[in-house]
Amino acid sequence: MVNPIPLILAVETSSRIGSVALALGPEILGAETFSASLRHSAEIFPTIGVLLDRSGYTATDISQVHIGLGPGSFTGLRIAVTVAKSMHLANSVGIVTVNSLDTIAANVKDAATEPTIHNDQPDRPAPCRLTTVLDAKRGQFYTAVYERTASGADPRGREAPSDAPGYRIPAAGGGFWRKIVDDCLMSASEFVSRFGAGREPMDLVGDGLLYHRDAFECAGVRILDEAYWSPHAAGVHSLGYQKCERGLYADPLGLTPLYLRGPQVTLRKAP
Repeated sequence: MVNPIPLILAVETSSRIGSVALALGPEILGAETFSASLRHSAEIFPTIGVLLDRSGYTATDISQVHIGLGPGSFTGLRIAVTVAKSMHLANSVGIVTVNSLDTIAANVKDAATEPTIHNDQPDRPAPCRLTTVLDAKRGQFYTAVYERTASGADPRGREAPSDAPGYRIPAAGGGFWRKIVDDCLMSASEFVSRFGAGREPMDLVGDGLLYHRDAFECAGVRILDEAYWSPHAAGVHSLGYQKCERGLYADPLGLTPLYLRGPQVTLRKAP
C-alpha cells in the first residue's frame, strides 16, 4: 500500500549558508546546515544522503522537492533548480518553489517580542513592518518589504498579495506577513532614504547585513538578531507545504531561478 503522506526534500541554497531538510508531510524529520559558507555544491548530496540514512528512507521514496527559487546567489539557485529537475526526471518527483526573501520573513514569527537594538529608543512600539535583504553585489541588495496583518484580506476587501504565491508567511500573534513592496534591487542608501526615520518603524533582517550592517543603521529601523538573517530549508518546507496542499506545483520544463537581474560577466583582455 502506498503511503499517502509525501516524503519531502527541502533545499535552500539561495544564500551564503545552504541547508536541506527531510519531512514526512508537515512533520520535519531532520534538517542539516552546511558546514561553511558557499559549500552548496560540495555538501548538498552527502547531506541529503545523511538525512535519508538517518530517517530510514532512500532517494526513491522522495515524492516532492521544495526549493528556494530566489532571488539570491546565482550559483546557489542554479544548484537548487538542477537538483529539482534531476529528481523529477529520475523519479517524477513533484517540484514546489518558494520565494527566498519570503523564507527569511518566515523566520520572524515573534517580532513583537524581539528586544530593540537601539538603547535610545526603549519605548518605541513594536514594528509592524519588516524588510528582508540579501546581498546582490555591486552595492545593491535583493529587498522586499512586509506588513504584519491578522486578516486574509486588505481593508478594501481584496485578496491579500501574500496569497498570490500560494502560502501565508507566519508572523506574531497568529498573523502573517503580507508583502507590500515586491522583490526589487535597492542600495543601502536608497533604503535609508526611503524608510529611515519614517512614521512606521521597521524591522530589518537578512544575510545582506553581514558585511553592510552599518550602512543600514538609522533611526526608525531595528536590526534583529543574526539568528533571523538566513533562509533555512525548514522554512522552505513550511511555506512549500502550504502550496503542495493546494496542488500548486512548478512546471519542471519551464522552471528557472528568480534572478531579478543577469549575472555579472567579466571579459578578459586578449594577451
